[in-house]
Amino acid sequence: MKRKLDANDIPSPEATGADSKDLDFEALNLDPRLRQALIKEKFTKPTLVQSKAIPLALEGKDILARAKTGSGKTAAYVLPILQAILQQKTAVPSLKATTALILVPTRELAEQVQKVIMSFAAFCGKDIRSVNLTQKVSDEVQRSLLADFPDIVVSTPTRVDSNVNNSALALDKITHLVIDEADLVLSYGYDEEINALSKAIPRGAQTFLMSATLTSEVDTLKDLYCRNPVILKLEEKEEKGAGVSQFVVKCAEDEKFLLTYVIFKLQLIKGKVIIFVQDVDRCYRVKLFLEQFGLKSCVLNSELPINSRIHVVEEFNKGVYDIIVAADEQEVFGTTKSKKREVKETEEEQEDAKEEMGDSDDEEATEDKSEKKGQTQKRRKMTGKEKDYSIARGVDFQNVACVLNFDLPTSSKSYTHRIGRTGRAGKAGMALSFVVPAEQHGKHRPTSIPSTKHDETMLAKIIKRQTKLGHEVKPYHFEMTQVDAFRYRMTDALRAVTRLAVQEARGREIRQELIKSEKLKRHFEDNPDELRQLRHDGELRAARVQAHLKHVPDYLMPAKGRKGISKENAGYVGFSSTKQNRIRKARDRNRARGKGKAGGKVDPLKTFNRRK
Repeated sequence: MKRKLDANDIPSPEATGADSKDLDFEALNLDPRLRQALIKEKFTKPTLVQSKAIPLALEGKDILARAKTGSGKTAAYVLPILQAILQQKTAVPSLKATTALILVPTRELAEQVQKVIMSFAAFCGKDIRSVNLTQKVSDEVQRSLLADFPDIVVSTPTRVDSNVNNSALALDKITHLVIDEADLVLSYGYDEEINALSKAIPRGAQTFLMSATLTSEVDTLKDLYCRNPVILKLEEKEEKGAGVSQFVVKCAEDEKFLLTYVIFKLQLIKGKVIIFVQDVDRCYRVKLFLEQFGLKSCVLNSELPINSRIHVVEEFNKGVYDIIVAADEQEVFGTTKSKKREVKETEEEQEDAKEEMGDSDDEEATEDKSEKKGQTQKRRKMTGKEKDYSIARGVDFQNVACVLNFDLPTSSKSYTHRIGRTGRAGKAGMALSFVVPAEQHGKHRPTSIPSTKHDETMLAKIIKRQTKLGHEVKPYHFEMTQVDAFRYRMTDALRAVTRLAVQEARGREIRQELIKSEKLKRHFEDNPDELRQLRHDGELRAARVQAHLKHVPDYLMPAKGRKGISKENAGYVGFSSTKQNRIRKARDRNRARGKGKAGGKVDPLKTFNRRK
């Protein structure tokens, strides 16, 4: 593979971290206050990216690191920045200036980064002050926050640029710059802001570019901001779905709903699940369908207020919700005219042919260029909501047992990012994808969507990409003769989930979440215990709920139970505790004993004693 050259035609230093020994946090000689915070947060041993990046960062070097979401990238740049600020404050106690700028593509990421900063700076008192500019506050409030010269500013590029333009934020003292999820920043349409900020940030500021993939967008940022950076290409054991069992089910469009019902009602998949769908309407159709069977879920899409989205993710990570239905809208933005789609596919096929002939030195880079070429044919400038939202990338979901691709993504790269939500930290995970054969497309109009016409073509690209990564995508076998027994119940449920019901549910959910997000925000700040009771998985009641569908009658269950539906055991992955509550178990045991009485029930008429 060819080495990349810098501006002086000198190969950039590159490190994979394979030869150096892993360090512990004690060996990094961090400030005692930071070490105390690490102990409190139970950070005992650095992750791969932390052990490689932090020593280089403390030496003052620019870093370009490729590591997946959830690998500890945030701590890898936050700790060196906090260390540098504390050293500056020790040398010049009266120093008041914004010296660190952290740019992220979405509000959710900004909130996550701000929480990490606050947790690590917990014992630093007033020596560390950080501001998140993506919060929904007025311009006057933002101006007052920035007037106090916070040490660290976390924001999207748009917010920073607007505050620089109105003179609320000065960047002339910046010594540290971070661009997190760097491969997304330019692809989200922040080109103008990034170019403007490159002129405002002083030359010589230490720069960290953190990314999941090294694309041409990252190269552009490297040329704008970095001075001969150290490149870290970090591959972990579970990188890119290595810990994920990947399965595909070929089915008709309405059978997606049938199989989803069977999977959840019979608990073929146990644990936390993210269901990826194509758009917002699809989100509410699936949620209303699950409600018909008494299955609770919450939705996640760009229409919901930012506070609600963040709270949903936090509660999901805590185990409050088991099912999230996510509209991964970043994959489907732009025009979808068939001619332009054909141009994209033709160009991708040409690039794939070049790869097979050996014309490309870097397979991953070639795929990225191929997808980028196709996207230039259909990409438009994103709206503010689209820039602020992404599910396949960025948001850190924890302990996800399964990713269910209810609707197949629109690129093999997006598929890789989706399945990266599961199979983390050495745990087993599963990705199950529904694929509609071309001959089945449009056969069931109420559940049909345009993208399924290309499912088989996309599946071939996904299999090709996963094969290159050394992973296998296998068919998942359902015993359809057994599943068909549930078909009439699925039909009853779908009949109730009309287009009008979906639209009503969509409007009602947004109104409810706006009330929770805005009017109750200050109340919850004063009463945090009540915030914990706020739930997002309540029934929308937009569709007529049929009570009999909530229960599975015994005559529908196969003789062999769960195994009669599917011979595969890979889907039965549980991260939540399956043990019965100890107190409840003891109580049930005592009831069964009933102090020697059968069944544990006491007849008051037989035990009644008349007073003499």
